Amino acid sequence: MTASYAEVRNVKIDQGSFITDQNNSSLSKVAVLGPTTRDDLFGEEATNVIGQAIRINGNEFKVIGITQSKGGSGFSNQDDMIYIPLTTMQKYLAGADYVSTISVEAQTAGDMAVIQEEMTNLLLTRHKISDPSAADFNILNQADIVATASSVTGTFTMLLAAIAGISLVVGGIGIMNMMLTTVTERTREIGLRKAIGATGADINGQFLTEAIMLTIMGGVAGVFLGWLASLAVAHFASLATTVSTSAVFLAFGVSAVIGLVFGYYPARRASKLNPIEALRFE
Repeated sequence: MTASYAEVRNVKIDQGSFITDQNNSSLSKVAVLGPTTRDDLFGEEATNVIGQAIRINGNEFKVIGITQSKGGSGFSNQDDMIYIPLTTMQKYLAGADYVSTISVEAQTAGDMAVIQEEMTNLLLTRHKISDPSAADFNILNQADIVATASSVTGTFTMLLAAIAGISLVVGGIGIMNMMLTTVTERTREIGLRKAIGATGADINGQFLTEAIMLTIMGGVAGVFLGWLASLAVAHFASLATTVSTSAVFLAFGVSAVIGLVFGYYPARRASKLNPIEALRFE
């Protein structure tokens, strides 16, 4: 990159200095490391690596700076970067005189649309392209990136919601079948309870309670497994995860609703049993 990259991408220096215009004009073999890269190359106990040498494709580069930790954004992480002068890269590594990406900073958010239009016209002129639809480049601003990320997030949310909905229906059908089996196995018990004075509402409430408790127990197991999964993701994928209280209460609420909805029919069936026929059931 050039010297202005640090300002455009808000890169701060922790030790040493960043790439300068002099480094670019003189094809200097110097490098600025991200803190993660420094730890990978020199060890986490290394405190000052300024002046040390690293090799990139057989070329020796002198470390002149270390950036401050900034973290990741999307699929990239500026902490594991190695920054070198643009001209040095073109001369010794790429063997080309062009760039694939240009970062531009606008003074205000309101200037982005105007600057984007001016950049488009300038690149069309320099690339000798008269038809804008045939442009061999793409220009994206932060609003476009945010919109794309929001669209992708929305798609994944809908996909996960569909999977969750199907899972709930399948689980609910399983609960209903289990409760129907329970009602069949306990037919004589139901007949005996009704014979000594239990009402249909009592029987209905008993089996609804059992169905709700069964699904809540499943909810407890699900929350526990989800919490373990979030810890595993944070540990192995180095992604920040959190389990919110609202999500936990939502899980229990959905579990209770599933038990209530899919346990209603078996409970209703149990409450309508004739006590005489139920006592004779084998």
